[in-house]
Amino acid sequence: MNTKLTLPHGLLQLPTFLPDATLGVVRAVDSVDLRLCGLQAVVMNTYHLMQHPGSSTVHALGGLHTMCGWPQPIITDSGGFQAYSLIRENPKYGKLTDDGIVFKPDGADRKYQLTPEKCVQLQVSYDTDVVMCLDDCTHVDDSALAQREAVRRTIAWAKRCKQEFVQLIKQKRLDEQTRPLLFGVVQGGGSRELRRECAEALLEIGFDGFGYGGWPLDSEGTLVTEMLAYTRELIPAEFPMHALGIGHPVNIAACVAMGYEIFDSALPTRDARRGRLYRFTDASTIPTALYKDWFKFLYITDDKHIKSAEPVSEFCDCLTCTHYSRGYLYHLFKSNDATFMRLATLHNLRFMTLLMERLRVKD
Repeated sequence: MNTKLTLPHGLLQLPTFLPDATLGVVRAVDSVDLRLCGLQAVVMNTYHLMQHPGSSTVHALGGLHTMCGWPQPIITDSGGFQAYSLIRENPKYGKLTDDGIVFKPDGADRKYQLTPEKCVQLQVSYDTDVVMCLDDCTHVDDSALAQREAVRRTIAWAKRCKQEFVQLIKQKRLDEQTRPLLFGVVQGGGSRELRRECAEALLEIGFDGFGYGGWPLDSEGTLVTEMLAYTRELIPAEFPMHALGIGHPVNIAACVAMGYEIFDSALPTRDARRGRLYRFTDASTIPTALYKDWFKFLYITDDKHIKSAEPVSEFCDCLTCTHYSRGYLYHLFKSNDATFMRLATLHNLRFMTLLMERLRVKD
């Protein structure tokens, strides 16, 4: 497993968790809060940014780092998953073709087009640290024919992304130290044959790293452990691999054991805003896939917390745990005060950075 990843805007210690700053912000907190939590990087989304605030606005405000006041690394998702999800919800919103994705979200005043070339152009122009290739995402329940078609299209799009990326890097005269990295995404659903076919084709094209594409959970919400492990085995260990969309602490521990090094999800921050807070059960246990009692949820809305003077966790050093009680957080939540969302988000994000620190400890 890789222990670090050097990017234009900084060094990532691996494994690492990145919160989703989809629209250029992690909800309820700012970039100073993120640094206080010990976060190394964030993920932003091309699909959303090209609509709001719009690419011309991002450029006018100096690129993503300047616009958001975040000087550290940023990974930009291609937006393919979001466009696919929109169209899957209702085909009237757009279509996927061999050329790319055309979509018009409900309420939008115009259509948007996301081709492999456009996807790379936008991400490079945003001054991102990692560019993700546009891929054809599938649902876990899609047919074998649909999975095969998605792999064919993902490989074709990856070739076009790589060609456009190389051309842009030459035009901008970026060297190996200043250019962003380019990641390919391995699709194939639940088929070993298709996963291998996609991985081998992407390795031949040549990328700096790779992502696990498609739904990482089965129809019952269980991590697809076997396919995740198999896909990681297909990619040589020297290449970093991003477990896209995986954010449950137990699932992260399982994926780290498989060799995945980068994780992103909106789950920890969404849970925080809804009152589901994360806790370690002791001060130092190194989480594993087999032993899961190292972690528990605390539901701040439980009446037993009304008069509790305890912090959320005695094993956490975040601003929330060092200054405020469960009883006060209960009061803020019931009062519908925005302060609760900030304090709860700070805690869950600090939990995630402490989790990654534990997972970096070698046996």
